[in-house]
Amino acid sequence: MTANHVKRAFKYRFYPTDAQAAELSRTFGCVRKVYNMALQARTEAWTRQERVNYNATSAMLTAWKKTDELAYLNEVSSVPLQQALRHLQVAFTNFFGKRAKYPRFKSRKKSRKSAEHTTSAFRFRDGKLTLAKMREPLDIVWSRALPEGASPTTVTVSQDAAGRWFVSILCDDPGIKPLPATGAAVGIDAGLNHLLTLSTGNRRRDHLHKITTRLVRENQTLVIEDLTVRNMVKNRKLARAISDAAWSEFRSMLEHKAQWYAREVIAVDRWFPSSKLCSTCGALQDKMPLNVRTWTCDCGATHDRDVNAAINLLAAGRAVTACGAGVRPQRSSPAGQSAMKQEVTRREP
Repeated sequence: MTANHVKRAFKYRFYPTDAQAAELSRTFGCVRKVYNMALQARTEAWTRQERVNYNATSAMLTAWKKTDELAYLNEVSSVPLQQALRHLQVAFTNFFGKRAKYPRFKSRKKSRKSAEHTTSAFRFRDGKLTLAKMREPLDIVWSRALPEGASPTTVTVSQDAAGRWFVSILCDDPGIKPLPATGAAVGIDAGLNHLLTLSTGNRRRDHLHKITTRLVRENQTLVIEDLTVRNMVKNRKLARAISDAAWSEFRSMLEHKAQWYAREVIAVDRWFPSSKLCSTCGALQDKMPLNVRTWTCDCGATHDRDVNAAINLLAAGRAVTACGAGVRPQRSSPAGQSAMKQEVTRREP
Protein backbone atom coordinates (compact mmCIF):
# COMPACT_ATOMS: atom_id res chain seq x y z
CA MET A 1 0.00 0.00 0.00
CA THR A 2 1.47 3.34 -1.01
CA ALA A 3 1.31 6.41 1.16
CA ASN A 4 -1.07 8.10 -1.29
CA HIS A 5 -3.63 5.36 -0.74
CA VAL A 6 -3.69 5.42 3.05
CA LYS A 7 -7.14 6.45 4.26
CA ARG A 8 -7.92 8.03 7.60
CA ALA A 9 -11.15 9.01 9.30
CA PHE A 10 -11.44 12.51 10.74
CA LYS A 11 -14.24 12.95 13.26
CA TYR A 12 -15.90 16.28 14.04
CA ARG A 13 -18.85 17.52 16.01
CA PHE A 14 -21.57 19.41 14.17
CA TYR A 15 -24.80 21.23 14.97
CA PRO A 16 -27.70 20.44 12.63
CA THR A 17 -30.65 22.71 11.96
CA ASP A 18 -34.04 21.43 13.05
CA ALA A 19 -34.75 20.32 9.49
CA GLN A 20 -31.42 18.52 9.21
CA ALA A 21 -31.90 16.81 12.57
CA ALA A 22 -35.35 15.62 11.49
CA GLU A 23 -33.98 14.33 8.16
CA LEU A 24 -31.12 12.49 9.84
CA SER A 25 -33.42 10.99 12.48
CA ARG A 26 -35.66 9.67 9.68
CA THR A 27 -32.59 8.27 7.95
CA PHE A 28 -31.39 6.53 11.13
CA GLY A 29 -34.83 4.94 11.53
CA CYS A 30 -34.92 3.76 7.92
CA VAL A 31 -31.38 2.35 8.17
CA ARG A 32 -32.37 0.38 11.26
CA LYS A 33 -35.59 -0.84 9.61
CA VAL A 34 -33.84 -2.03 6.43
CA TYR A 35 -31.05 -3.72 8.39
CA ASN A 36 -33.52 -5.58 10.60
CA MET A 37 -35.76 -6.66 7.70
CA ALA A 38 -32.75 -7.91 5.75
CA LEU A 39 -31.46 -9.75 8.83
CA GLN A 40 -34.89 -11.34 9.32
CA ALA A 41 -34.95 -12.48 5.68
CA ARG A 42 -31.46 -13.91 5.90
CA THR A 43 -32.24 -15.63 9.21
CA GLU A 44 -35.35 -17.29 7.76
CA ALA A 45 -33.26 -18.45 4.79
CA TRP A 46 -30.59 -19.71 7.19
CA THR A 47 -33.14 -21.92 8.96
CA ARG A 48 -33.93 -23.41 5.55
CA GLN A 49 -30.19 -23.98 5.06
CA GLU A 50 -30.12 -21.34 2.34
CA ARG A 51 -27.83 -18.36 2.06
CA VAL A 52 -28.97 -14.91 1.02
CA ASN A 53 -26.25 -12.50 -0.09
CA TYR A 54 -26.03 -8.72 -0.45
CA ASN A 55 -27.38 -8.71 -4.02
CA ALA A 56 -30.48 -10.58 -2.91
CA THR A 57 -31.19 -8.18 -0.05
CA SER A 58 -30.61 -5.23 -2.39
CA ALA A 59 -33.32 -6.63 -4.68
CA MET A 60 -35.55 -7.01 -1.63
CA LEU A 61 -35.02 -3.35 -0.76
CA THR A 62 -36.14 -2.31 -4.23
CA ALA A 63 -39.30 -4.38 -3.79
CA TRP A 64 -39.97 -3.05 -0.29
CA LYS A 65 -39.89 0.55 -1.54
CA LYS A 66 -42.70 -0.24 -3.97
CA THR A 67 -45.12 -1.33 -1.25
CA ASP A 68 -47.56 1.07 0.42
CA GLU A 69 -46.41 0.01 3.87
CA LEU A 70 -42.73 0.81 3.23
CA ALA A 71 -43.05 3.62 0.70
CA TYR A 72 -41.56 6.00 3.30
CA LEU A 73 -38.15 4.43 2.62
CA ASN A 74 -38.10 6.51 -0.59
CA GLU A 75 -38.11 9.72 1.45
CA VAL A 76 -34.49 9.35 2.58
CA SER A 77 -31.27 8.93 0.63
CA SER A 78 -30.97 5.40 -0.73
CA VAL A 79 -27.22 5.22 -0.17
CA PRO A 80 -27.27 4.79 3.66
CA LEU A 81 -29.84 2.03 3.19
CA GLN A 82 -27.60 0.22 0.72
CA GLN A 83 -24.65 0.68 3.06
CA ALA A 84 -26.66 -0.91 5.87
CA LEU A 85 -27.07 -3.98 3.69
CA ARG A 86 -23.33 -4.01 2.99
CA HIS A 87 -22.60 -3.82 6.71
CA LEU A 88 -24.93 -6.76 7.28
CA GLN A 89 -23.04 -8.69 4.61
CA VAL A 90 -19.77 -8.00 6.45
CA ALA A 91 -21.37 -9.14 9.72
CA PHE A 92 -22.39 -12.44 8.13
CA THR A 93 -18.97 -12.86 6.53
CA ASN A 94 -17.38 -12.49 9.97
CA PHE A 95 -19.89 -14.93 11.42
CA PHE A 96 -19.22 -17.57 8.78
CA GLY A 97 -15.50 -16.98 9.28
CA LYS A 98 -15.97 -17.64 13.03
CA ARG A 99 -14.70 -14.15 13.87
CA ALA A 100 -17.96 -12.91 15.38
CA LYS A 101 -21.30 -14.00 16.75
CA TYR A 102 -24.45 -14.24 14.67
CA PRO A 103 -25.64 -10.71 13.72
CA ARG A 104 -28.16 -9.16 16.09
CA PHE A 105 -31.14 -6.96 15.39
CA LYS A 106 -30.76 -3.23 15.91
CA SER A 107 -32.63 -1.75 18.85
CA ARG A 108 -34.27 1.69 18.59
CA LYS A 109 -33.10 2.59 22.08
CA LYS A 110 -29.78 0.79 22.45
CA SER A 111 -28.21 0.55 19.00
CA ARG A 112 -25.87 3.20 17.65
CA LYS A 113 -27.62 5.80 15.52
CA SER A 114 -25.61 6.25 12.35
CA ALA A 115 -25.86 6.53 8.58
CA GLU A 116 -23.04 6.06 6.08
CA HIS A 117 -22.91 8.11 2.88
CA THR A 118 -20.65 7.39 -0.09
CA THR A 119 -19.63 9.94 -2.74
CA SER A 120 -22.96 9.93 -4.59
CA ALA A 121 -24.78 10.95 -1.40
CA PHE A 122 -22.86 14.07 -0.39
CA ARG A 123 -21.10 17.10 -1.82
CA PHE A 124 -17.85 18.47 -0.40
CA ARG A 125 -16.95 21.79 -1.91
CA ASP A 126 -14.93 24.77 -0.63
CA GLY A 127 -14.66 23.20 2.81
CA LYS A 128 -18.41 22.71 3.12
CA LEU A 129 -20.17 19.35 3.42
CA THR A 130 -23.74 18.93 2.19
CA LEU A 131 -25.59 15.62 2.46
CA ALA A 132 -28.15 14.28 -0.01
CA LYS A 133 -31.73 15.48 0.58
CA MET A 134 -30.40 18.61 2.32
CA ARG A 135 -30.25 22.17 1.03
CA GLU A 136 -27.74 23.59 3.49
CA PRO A 137 -24.25 22.34 4.43
CA LEU A 138 -23.65 20.93 7.90
CA ASP A 139 -22.45 23.35 10.57
CA ILE A 140 -19.25 21.48 11.41
CA VAL A 141 -16.77 22.47 14.12
CA TRP A 142 -13.48 21.94 12.24
CA SER A 143 -11.37 21.13 15.31
CA ARG A 144 -8.51 20.09 13.00
CA ALA A 145 -7.90 20.55 9.32
CA LEU A 146 -8.42 17.82 6.77
CA PRO A 147 -5.31 16.91 4.71
CA GLU A 148 -4.62 19.48 2.02
CA GLY A 149 -6.60 18.71 -1.13
CA ALA A 150 -8.58 16.01 0.68
CA SER A 151 -11.35 14.35 -1.30
CA PRO A 152 -13.68 12.45 1.09
CA THR A 153 -14.82 9.00 -0.03
CA THR A 154 -17.19 8.19 2.84
CA VAL A 155 -19.09 10.34 5.34
CA THR A 156 -20.69 8.77 8.41
CA VAL A 157 -23.12 10.79 10.51
CA SER A 158 -23.96 9.64 14.03
CA GLN A 159 -25.67 10.74 17.21
CA ASP A 160 -24.57 9.53 20.64
CA ALA A 161 -26.67 8.69 23.68
CA ALA A 162 -26.29 12.26 24.95
CA GLY A 163 -27.82 13.64 21.76
CA ARG A 164 -24.57 15.04 20.35
CA TRP A 165 -24.04 14.91 16.59
CA PHE A 166 -20.81 13.78 14.91
CA VAL A 167 -19.58 13.39 11.36
CA SER A 168 -16.68 11.10 10.44
CA ILE A 169 -14.99 11.91 7.13
CA LEU A 170 -12.88 9.22 5.45
CA CYS A 171 -10.26 10.45 2.99
CA ASP A 172 -6.73 9.86 1.69
CA ASP A 173 -3.97 11.26 3.89
CA PRO A 174 -0.83 11.86 1.79
CA GLY A 175 0.99 12.97 4.93
CA ILE A 176 1.33 9.37 6.10
CA LYS A 177 4.53 7.82 4.82
CA PRO A 178 6.43 4.65 5.81
CA LEU A 179 8.93 5.23 8.62
CA PRO A 180 12.59 4.26 8.25
CA ALA A 181 13.16 0.59 9.04
CA THR A 182 14.44 -0.25 12.50
CA GLY A 183 15.60 -3.49 14.08
CA ALA A 184 13.73 -2.84 17.33
CA ALA A 185 10.98 -5.21 18.44
CA VAL A 186 8.62 -5.18 21.40
CA GLY A 187 6.25 -7.60 23.08
CA ILE A 188 2.98 -6.05 24.20
CA ASP A 189 0.87 -7.64 26.92
CA ALA A 190 -2.67 -6.26 27.00
CA GLY A 191 -2.70 -6.33 30.78
CA LEU A 192 -6.19 -5.72 32.14
CA ASN A 193 -4.95 -3.59 35.00
CA HIS A 194 -2.92 -1.33 32.72
CA LEU A 195 -5.74 -0.66 30.30
CA LEU A 196 -8.24 -0.18 33.08
CA THR A 197 -6.12 2.63 34.52
CA LEU A 198 -6.79 4.66 31.39
CA SER A 199 -9.48 7.33 31.36
CA THR A 200 -12.85 6.62 29.81
CA GLY A 201 -14.49 8.03 26.67
CA ASN A 202 -12.61 10.44 24.36
CA ARG A 203 -9.70 10.87 26.89
CA ARG A 204 -9.04 7.10 26.87
CA ARG A 205 -9.13 7.02 23.08
CA ASP A 206 -6.59 9.86 22.98
CA HIS A 207 -4.36 7.90 25.39
CA LEU A 208 -4.60 4.79 23.21
CA HIS A 209 -3.68 6.84 20.14
CA LYS A 210 -0.56 8.15 21.88
CA ILE A 211 0.51 4.68 23.08
CA THR A 212 0.02 3.00 19.70
CA THR A 213 1.74 5.83 17.81
CA ARG A 214 4.75 5.63 20.10
CA LEU A 215 4.98 1.84 19.83
CA VAL A 216 4.78 1.89 16.03
CA ARG A 217 7.32 4.71 15.67
CA GLU A 218 9.87 3.01 17.91
CA ASN A 219 9.56 -0.59 16.72
CA GLN A 220 9.72 -2.50 13.46
CA THR A 221 8.04 -5.59 14.92
CA LEU A 222 5.23 -5.56 17.46
CA VAL A 223 4.10 -8.82 19.08
CA ILE A 224 0.66 -9.04 20.67
CA GLU A 225 -1.67 -11.73 21.97
CA ASP A 226 -4.41 -12.83 19.60
CA LEU A 227 -7.09 -12.20 22.22
CA THR A 228 -10.60 -13.16 21.17
CA VAL A 229 -12.66 -10.79 23.28
CA ARG A 230 -15.99 -12.32 22.27
CA ASN A 231 -14.93 -15.60 23.91
CA MET A 232 -13.48 -13.94 26.98
CA VAL A 233 -16.65 -11.94 27.57
CA LYS A 234 -18.43 -15.22 28.34
CA ASN A 235 -16.69 -14.95 31.72
CA ARG A 236 -19.20 -12.72 33.54
CA LYS A 237 -16.65 -11.46 36.05
CA LEU A 238 -14.43 -10.17 33.23
CA ALA A 239 -17.13 -9.04 30.80
CA ARG A 240 -17.47 -5.44 31.91
CA ALA A 241 -13.76 -5.00 32.56
CA ILE A 242 -12.83 -6.36 29.14
CA SER A 243 -15.33 -4.09 27.46
CA ASP A 244 -13.98 -1.09 29.35
CA ALA A 245 -10.40 -2.01 28.62
CA ALA A 246 -11.08 -1.74 24.86
CA TRP A 247 -8.56 -4.35 23.76
CA SER A 248 -10.08 -4.56 20.31
CA GLU A 249 -9.75 -0.80 19.90
CA PHE A 250 -6.10 -0.93 20.95
CA ARG A 251 -5.31 -3.74 18.49
CA SER A 252 -7.21 -2.04 15.67
CA MET A 253 -5.26 1.19 16.15
CA LEU A 254 -1.97 -0.70 16.33
CA GLU A 255 -2.62 -2.70 13.15
CA HIS A 256 -3.80 0.31 11.15
CA LYS A 257 -0.76 2.39 12.08
CA ALA A 258 1.60 -0.51 11.44
CA GLN A 259 0.14 -0.78 7.95
CA TRP A 260 0.53 2.96 7.38
CA TYR A 261 4.15 3.05 8.48
CA ALA A 262 5.42 -0.27 7.06
CA ARG A 263 5.68 -2.05 10.41
CA GLU A 264 4.82 -5.66 11.28
CA VAL A 265 2.32 -6.85 13.88
CA ILE A 266 2.58 -10.51 14.92
CA ALA A 267 -0.35 -12.03 16.81
CA VAL A 268 0.65 -14.97 19.01
CA ASP A 269 -1.97 -17.66 19.65
CA ARG A 270 -4.12 -16.71 22.62
CA TRP A 271 -3.46 -20.10 24.25
CA PHE A 272 0.26 -19.34 24.48
CA PRO A 273 0.94 -19.28 28.27
CA SER A 274 2.73 -15.94 28.31
CA SER A 275 1.75 -15.14 31.91
CA LYS A 276 2.48 -18.59 33.38
CA LEU A 277 5.88 -19.09 31.71
CA CYS A 278 9.02 -18.03 33.57
CA SER A 279 10.96 -15.82 31.17
CA THR A 280 14.21 -16.66 32.99
CA CYS A 281 14.23 -20.48 33.10
CA GLY A 282 11.23 -21.41 30.93
CA ALA A 283 9.38 -23.27 33.70
CA LEU A 284 5.60 -23.36 33.29
CA GLN A 285 3.42 -22.63 36.32
CA ASP A 286 0.29 -24.73 36.86
CA LYS A 287 -1.99 -21.77 37.62
CA MET A 288 -1.81 -18.00 37.47
CA PRO A 289 -5.02 -16.34 38.79
CA LEU A 290 -5.70 -12.81 37.52
CA ASN A 291 -5.28 -11.33 41.00
CA VAL A 292 -1.62 -12.45 41.09
CA ARG A 293 0.36 -9.47 39.81
CA THR A 294 3.85 -10.54 40.92
CA TRP A 295 5.20 -14.03 41.43
CA THR A 296 8.44 -15.88 42.14
CA CYS A 297 9.56 -18.93 40.17
CA ASP A 298 11.31 -21.94 41.72
CA CYS A 299 14.49 -20.74 40.00
CA GLY A 300 14.39 -17.64 42.23
CA ALA A 301 13.35 -15.10 39.60
CA THR A 302 10.62 -12.66 40.68
CA HIS A 303 8.34 -11.39 37.93
CA ASP A 304 5.90 -8.60 37.34
CA ARG A 305 3.04 -10.48 35.69
CA ASP A 306 2.58 -8.14 32.71
CA VAL A 307 6.28 -7.48 32.07
CA ASN A 308 7.01 -11.21 32.18
CA ALA A 309 4.17 -11.86 29.71
CA ALA A 310 5.51 -9.16 27.38
CA ILE A 311 9.00 -10.69 27.47
CA ASN A 312 7.57 -14.09 26.54
CA LEU A 313 5.45 -12.61 23.77
CA LEU A 314 8.47 -10.84 22.29
CA ALA A 315 10.49 -14.08 22.32
CA ALA A 316 7.58 -15.95 20.75
CA GLY A 317 7.20 -13.32 18.07
CA ARG A 318 10.89 -13.48 17.23
CA ALA A 319 10.62 -17.25 16.95
CA VAL A 320 7.73 -16.86 14.51
CA THR A 321 9.72 -14.38 12.45
CA ALA A 322 12.80 -16.58 12.39
CA CYS A 323 11.13 -19.95 11.84
CA GLY A 324 7.81 -19.08 10.29
CA ALA A 325 6.08 -21.38 12.78
CA GLY A 326 5.83 -22.20 16.46
CA VAL A 327 5.15 -19.75 19.24
CA ARG A 328 7.14 -21.17 22.13
CA PRO A 329 10.06 -18.89 23.03
CA GLN A 330 13.59 -20.21 22.84
CA ARG A 331 15.18 -20.60 26.22
CA SER A 332 18.20 -18.41 26.62
CA SER A 333 20.69 -17.51 29.28
CA PRO A 334 19.59 -15.37 32.23
CA ALA A 335 21.83 -12.60 30.91
CA GLY A 336 20.11 -12.65 27.55
CA GLN A 337 16.67 -12.69 29.17
CA SER A 338 17.73 -9.83 31.43
CA ALA A 339 18.65 -7.71 28.43
CA MET A 340 15.32 -8.53 26.81
CA LYS A 341 13.52 -7.67 30.03
CA GLN A 342 15.19 -4.27 30.12
CA GLU A 343 14.12 -3.65 26.52
CA VAL A 344 10.48 -4.53 27.20
CA THR A 345 10.36 -2.59 30.47
CA ARG A 346 11.86 0.45 28.77
CA ARG A 347 9.29 0.35 25.97
CA GLU A 348 6.33 -0.55 28.13
CA PRO A 349 3.72 2.25 27.92
